[in-house]
Amino acid sequence: MSTMEATESGGGPLKVTEELVPIYIMGKRYEVPASLTIMKAMEYAGYQYIRGAGCRGGICGACATVYRKPGDYHIRVGLACQTVVEPDMYLTQIPFFPANRTPVDFEALEGTPEDVYNAYPELFRCVACNACSKVCPMDVPVMDYIAAIKQGDLEKATELSFDCIQCGLCATRCMGELAQYHIAQLVRRIYGSKLAPHPAHLDTMVEQITAGRYVEALAVLMAMDTESLKKLYVEREMEPAMTPEDWTPQDSTYL
Repeated sequence: MSTMEATESGGGPLKVTEELVPIYIMGKRYEVPASLTIMKAMEYAGYQYIRGAGCRGGICGACATVYRKPGDYHIRVGLACQTVVEPDMYLTQIPFFPANRTPVDFEALEGTPEDVYNAYPELFRCVACNACSKVCPMDVPVMDYIAAIKQGDLEKATELSFDCIQCGLCATRCMGELAQYHIAQLVRRIYGSKLAPHPAHLDTMVEQITAGRYVEALAVLMAMDTESLKKLYVEREMEPAMTPEDWTPQDSTYL
């Protein structure tokens, strides 16, 4: 999992006409525009992201944030790239939480629940308190996928944990001291490589690539200048918004 770091820079904030609201970043008060996300507010306040800032508008999981609001005892969580600041928000970044990832000989795994149990025996320390699900910024039912793993249903656990972004906030709240997100990642790898039905069309595509079916087409594209590539991209046949399952483009040469 990547991490996010920020350092204060010497430059002053940009001038804006928007309403400013006070927030507290790691104990220090700043006034920032009310419409900014936490990530942009920190930059406005003079912080500079130097590595692992993620995709800025997405869900990489590197910008886990905990905060409180005035008059509210709850500790709240969010991703800095998605959560908008609120007046008197008191926040801090948790770019990384210590959670051991068990090394496994993946090729030696048999694709059974016991593979997971042997790697993470602490799995059975879960007391089903559901604190992990409540803290998840992506609303992943963490307790439910842990329960599915304990029941040996790796397919269900894979489906329930699919939206996990590896931010690690679940591990910060766990009474049983599990690293749920690491456990779920192992389950998805096991299911995807050893249990899920193998798609026949993938073998076909690999054979076509190996046979050189796309060499000539790629050579043509590589020989084009930038403007020609842009024109080709803009004029391409696009898949309709409402697409039937049997839809194929008119030119199916390279399907």
